[in-house]
Amino acid sequence: MHLAFVARVLGIMLMVFSASMLVPIIFATIYQENTLPMFFLAFMITISIGFILWFPSRNMNGELRIRDGFIVTVLFWLVLSAFGALPFALLEETKLSFIDAIFESISGLTTTGATIFTQIENLPKSVLYYRQQLQWLGGIGIVVIAVSILPMIGVGGMQIYKAETPGPVKDTKLTPRIAETANALFKIYVFLTVICTLAYWSVGMDWFDAISHSFSTISIGGFSTYDDSLAHFNNNNILIIASVFMLVSGLNFALHYTAWHSKDIKSYTSDPEAKLFVLVIFFGVLVTTYYLHITEALNGGDIFYLGIFQLVSILTTTGFTATDFHLWPSFLPFFLITLSFFGACAGSTGGGIKMGRILIMAQQIGREIYRLIHPNALLPIKTKKHRIPERVTDGIWAFFGVYFLIFYVMVLLLLANDLDYVTAWSATAASFNNLGPGLGDVAKNYADLNTASKAILCSGMLLGRLEVFTLLVLLSPTFWRN
Repeated sequence: MHLAFVARVLGIMLMVFSASMLVPIIFATIYQENTLPMFFLAFMITISIGFILWFPSRNMNGELRIRDGFIVTVLFWLVLSAFGALPFALLEETKLSFIDAIFESISGLTTTGATIFTQIENLPKSVLYYRQQLQWLGGIGIVVIAVSILPMIGVGGMQIYKAETPGPVKDTKLTPRIAETANALFKIYVFLTVICTLAYWSVGMDWFDAISHSFSTISIGGFSTYDDSLAHFNNNNILIIASVFMLVSGLNFALHYTAWHSKDIKSYTSDPEAKLFVLVIFFGVLVTTYYLHITEALNGGDIFYLGIFQLVSILTTTGFTATDFHLWPSFLPFFLITLSFFGACAGSTGGGIKMGRILIMAQQIGREIYRLIHPNALLPIKTKKHRIPERVTDGIWAFFGVYFLIFYVMVLLLLANDLDYVTAWSATAASFNNLGPGLGDVAKNYADLNTASKAILCSGMLLGRLEVFTLLVLLSPTFWRN
C-alpha cells in the first residue's frame, strides 16, 4: 500500500470537489444572500487541505492497486462527507451541530435523502441548491466522475472504479479504457438531467425548482426544496414526469450506454434484470392501487397518480413524497419500505440490494428446490445465456447475509437509544437502502433523533452506498498483510 500515492489521489479529489462549493456563490449573488462568505470559506478550507495532501507526492505516477483503490474509495467518502458538511456547519441561519451537518452531507452524497432540516423552503436559495448538487454528484459517484480526470494527470482509475461501481458487475467495462467509460456514463447522466429539467419546467416548475428536482430525480436522491416535497406543487403532470425519470434512472446505466451507442432499445427488452425490475414495479402497483381502493384511503384519480408515484419513488429508493403515505393503512407503508430492499438495478444510481442480485438468488433458490427432487441434476445459473460462476453466487449470498445481519444490529442499536420499533426499523431501512423517508418519528425528518442515533444512521448510509463489503474489507486482517 502506498500511503503517499493514496494521499495524492485524495488531495486531487478534494481540490476537484472544492470547485462545487463555488457554484452556490452564483445563486447567493443572484438572490443577494449573505451566504457568499460561508461558501467561499468552505471552498478555501477544502482546496487548501486537498493541496496539502497532493503537493508532497505531486510527481508520482502509476496505477492504483486493489488495496489502494479500496482505501481511496472508503476514505474519499468519509473525507468528502466531512468537507461537504462545512457549508451546513457554517450556516448561521440554522446553527447546526457537527453531527447534524455531517448527517445532511452524508445523506446528500449517498443519495439517501434523509434530512434534519425543517421549514426547508425558508433556507437560502444557495443552500437549497447546494443540497441538491450534493445528491447529483453522489448519484453518478464522484469517484466514477473523477476517474475521467485522473488519467490525464498520470493516475489510473481502474481499481477505484471496481471498488465504487454498484452491483454484481464490478469487473465489467463498457469501453476499453476506464476514462472512456466514466465519460460515457457522465454524458448520459448530464443528458438525462437536462431533459428532466426541461420536462419539469414545461409543466409548471420555475427554473430553480426544475433544476433542483432534476438533480435529485436523476440521482434517485429525493431531496426537495420544500418540506412537502413534490406534494407542494399539487400537479399530477409533475408526478408523471418524476415517475418516468425515476424508472429510467433505476435502470442499469450500462443499458443506457448500449442503447445510446447502438441506437436500439433491444438492450432494455432483452435484459433479464430490467425485466425483473419492471415486473416488481408492476406487481407493486397492482398491490398498492388495489389496497388503496378497498380501504378507501384515497379517492378516484388520486389512487392512480399518488399510488403509482409513491410506489415508484420508494421502490427505486428515491424517497420523494407526494402525500403522507405513512398515514396510509398500516400494511401499505410497510409494504412499500419492504420493496425498497429490492431497490433499483445494478449499475444505477439507486440503493437497496439491487435487482441483479435478487435475480441470481431467485435462480439459485429454484435450483436448490429442483435438486431436492433430482439430486444429481446439473443446473448452472445463467443470465443472458452466460453462466454465472459459483464464486459470484457465493458472494451474493454472503452479501445478503451480511446485509441483514448489519441491518438488524442497527435496529437493535437504535432500540437501545430509546427509539420505538417502527421508527428504528424504518429508519434503518431508509438509511441502509439509501431511501430517505421512514415511518414513525422519522416520517417527515430526522431532526428530533438523538446524536447517537444520527451517528448510527450515518454509518448505515455509508455502508449502503459502499455496498457493505467495500467498507468491511478494511476491517479484515488479511487486507493489511503484506
